[in-house]
Amino acid sequence: MKNRLLPSHIWFTLFFATITLANAQIITSPQIDAVVQRTLSTFDVPGIAVAVVKDGKVIHAKGYGVRSLKTKEKVDENTLFGIASNSKAFTSAALGILMDENKLKWDDKVIDYIPEFRMYNAYVTEEFTIRDLLTHRSGLGLGAGDLMFWPDSSTFTMKDVIHNLRYLKPVSGFRTKYDYDNLLYMVAGEVIERVSGKSWESFIEERIMKPLGMTHSAGTYSRLTDKVNVIDAHAPVNGTVQVISRDMFRFGNSAGGINSSVADMSKWVIAQLNKGKYGDNLSKQLFSEKVHADMWSAQTILPVNPTPTPPYLTHFAAYGLGWGLSDVKGYKQVTHTGGLAGMVTQVTLLPELQLGIIVFTNQQSGAAFSAVTNTIKDSYLGLPQTDWVSVYSERVKKGQEEANKITKDTWDTIEKEQKNNTAKIDRSTYTGTYRDNWFGDVQISEKNGKLWFHAVRSPKLTGELFFYKKNTFIVKWNNRSFDADAYVTFQPDESMKPGSITMKPISPLTDFSFDFQDLALKRVMD
Repeated sequence: MKNRLLPSHIWFTLFFATITLANAQIITSPQIDAVVQRTLSTFDVPGIAVAVVKDGKVIHAKGYGVRSLKTKEKVDENTLFGIASNSKAFTSAALGILMDENKLKWDDKVIDYIPEFRMYNAYVTEEFTIRDLLTHRSGLGLGAGDLMFWPDSSTFTMKDVIHNLRYLKPVSGFRTKYDYDNLLYMVAGEVIERVSGKSWESFIEERIMKPLGMTHSAGTYSRLTDKVNVIDAHAPVNGTVQVISRDMFRFGNSAGGINSSVADMSKWVIAQLNKGKYGDNLSKQLFSEKVHADMWSAQTILPVNPTPTPPYLTHFAAYGLGWGLSDVKGYKQVTHTGGLAGMVTQVTLLPELQLGIIVFTNQQSGAAFSAVTNTIKDSYLGLPQTDWVSVYSERVKKGQEEANKITKDTWDTIEKEQKNNTAKIDRSTYTGTYRDNWFGDVQISEKNGKLWFHAVRSPKLTGELFFYKKNTFIVKWNNRSFDADAYVTFQPDESMKPGSITMKPISPLTDFSFDFQDLALKRVMD
């Protein structure tokens, strides 16, 4: 799930700046319209919605383009998008509400609420706190275990996730390094359910959305009461952007399940900028100022360029509790991105300027939301105008060219091998069942002279295996919207027969939630 920072799952904060706020030329709504229209065409995005909050008021809220390439219906400020990992801040806020009610503390041990919770290391299990669930410093690698829910339609449950965490090996020391994760935010949602007695979705809707008047939003797509004004997901498929199936997760919505509009999310942003206050004359408090300060305080330090670069001159960056934190041009920036298949989003706040920027898209181009956000942000920071659409367009082009070269070289090798060596391959030696402790079984089968890969508990991960070189094949997924074809390497056992499988994505642009590299598939004896 892009923060799925990229493609994620995806935290697009660039560090560049300088000139005084006194010289600022604040962007106008027509100018926002113009940059969004350029963004739509440049990055081949069907629809975008943008809202700008300033000094407690929504000064711009508008939709652009279409909700779906099938229906051609227009996007407006009330159009609903999956906000993906921007849901994480709601999970942190929900825990903060429970803390205000003295029902838990940030540094309570997770096992006190979920006794069956286990990490790979016993010490880590005993010391793991609720704060640790929210700060991406567990020691697990980027997106570790995401294949239990990504792509959707797997048969895993939340119970499985909690149980299988114990099998995920750390790649760094506990609390020593930032690596973005989704599973532990799912566990945080489970804490909320066990403490409150309500589902995470019910708690979010009743204790946050309803008070703020987010009347069209819901904790997950299936709970939306009105699905008329909703986007379709879009992604490139064989080079052409088209409608793809919507992610329909059955659990784990605390990591990325909320569906909302920029109009509704503006109410959330205003409450955040007001330190949890809302209502007439800010007479009500959603969560305390102390909780708010905790969420916006550095918890896990992130690396930055040791020599700050224009235009933002960022010196520090960190992750708080559900929010990314940095300094831009001397101001605090609070932000997060989110990504699901076919849709990506960004929320950015500059609290000292009482400024909030919300950009939702229905195509998985992080460059699109970054170009719009940075253009709006720069005008309030008093920065010289940068053509961010062109800047990001060049970066996307360069990145895509590099990725295309890698994948082309791979398929050229396969084509050559098919001409020269296919007849020499004994496919039957590779067939069988291979099992991973947390992912379950993968079946390698031969059908009509072809090898096939099929993940038993994640049926969308099915595809043909093509011989690459030596003991390595390439799996080409049947679903061509994934952009996640992968190397499948068979390691010999003591009898020199295939005894295990390791995997890794081919393209550097593959979403990190396809964490094939975390699999350790071992052949099951018949």
